[in-house]
Amino acid sequence: MGRGRAKAKQTKVARELKYFSPDTDLDALERELSSKSSHKSAEEADMSRDDDDYGDYADWASHRD
Repeated sequence: MGRGRAKAKQTKVARELKYFSPDTDLDALERELSSKSSHKSAEEADMSRDDDDYGDYADWASHRD
């Protein structure tokens, strides 16, 4: 079998996804977004520690002794 059936199936799925609009629960979205914003400062602090390559090396070197 050729690629015709596969391409037709992909086209059908893509069209369904393009025009499908599920009901959006805006209250749930608001709760999710508000809960993430309160935890954002803690996540930013963790990210700043992760970006510190020299700090990681210093920790590794100090534990090596």
